[in-house]
Amino acid sequence: MISRSDVEAARARIGARVRTTPVFDDGDRWLKLEQLQHTGSFKARGAFNRILAAAEQGGLPDIGVVAASGGNAGLAVAHAARELNVPAEVYVPETAPAVKVAGLRALGAAVVQVGREYAEAYDAATKRVADTGALFCHAYDQPEICAGQGTLALELEEQTGGVDTVLVAVGGGGLMAGIAAALEGRSRVVAVEPHGCPSLNAALAAGEPVDVEVSGVAADSLGARRIGDIAFAVARRTGVTSLLVSDEDVVAARRELWRRYHLVLEHGTAAAYAALLTGAYRPVPGERVALICCGANTDPADLTERETLTTTQ
Repeated sequence: MISRSDVEAARARIGARVRTTPVFDDGDRWLKLEQLQHTGSFKARGAFNRILAAAEQGGLPDIGVVAASGGNAGLAVAHAARELNVPAEVYVPETAPAVKVAGLRALGAAVVQVGREYAEAYDAATKRVADTGALFCHAYDQPEICAGQGTLALELEEQTGGVDTVLVAVGGGGLMAGIAAALEGRSRVVAVEPHGCPSLNAALAAGEPVDVEVSGVAADSLGARRIGDIAFAVARRTGVTSLLVSDEDVVAARRELWRRYHLVLEHGTAAAYAALLTGAYRPVPGERVALICCGANTDPADLTERETLTTTQ
C-alpha cells in the first residue's frame, strides 16, 4: 500500500532526473503530456525511484537490475540504469514492438525475448533474479515503482490548480495506483481499459485480483494478465472505477488525438481518450477533467492511412 507521503518522498528522491512534463489546457480539459518523458512514457519515474531507493538502503547489487516488460517499463529501467551506471537486463515477450526492442538495445540493456505474453517474460526474469541476486524492477507492482509513477500527479495538481477527475489507462495498474494515492481526497480517478485487457475491471467485479485473457491493439502496453496487488488495494481504498472501451474506439481515439492535437500516442494511451469520445465517461458541466497521455512508443505510420484491426477475440 502507498500513500501521498510515499509519492512526495519519491519526488524528492528522483529530483531533476525526470522531466516535468507540460500540461495542455483545452478549455475544461487538460492533457498531461507525459509521453514527453524520458524514453517516451511515465515509467522512468518509477524506475529511478526503485533503483535509487534500493541504493539508499544498501540493496543494489553489483550485478545490477533485471526487469520484465512489454516494452515501456524495460525502456525506463534501461534508461535509469544507464544514467545511474548500473547494469540492466530486460526480458520482453517475442511480440514486443520492434521499436521498443531496438530502443532497449540502444540504451545498453541486455535484451532477452521470451514467450508470447508479458507473463512468460516475467517468469523468466524472476528466475534470473533468483539465480543471480539482481535487483528486480517490477513493471507495476512494487511500492517504489507505484510511488514514482504518482509523481506526475503532483505536477498535474500544481500545473492545473487541481482537477475534479483524472482519466488514465490501466494495464498492471502502477500508474493508476500512484495517481490515486497522490490525489486521494482531492480528485476522482477513473481507469479506462480495452475489453481485451480488463485486469482492473475484472478484479473489481470479483472483489480480488484475478487472471484475465489479454488481446487486442493495446496488449503490448496494457496486457497485464492480473492487476497488481498494490493497484487493487489503492483502487479499493480510494474508490477508483473502471470503464471498458472497444478496440475500434481505441483506434479511433488514437487517430483523433493525432488529428486534433497532432499527438503521436500509443493505443494504450488512447484508451483513456476513447472514454470521452464514446461517452463512456460523460463529464458534468464545469467538471475539470485531466487526461493522462502516458506513452508514445508506437509506429506513427498508420496515423495517416486506414488502420486494420488484427485482434483476437
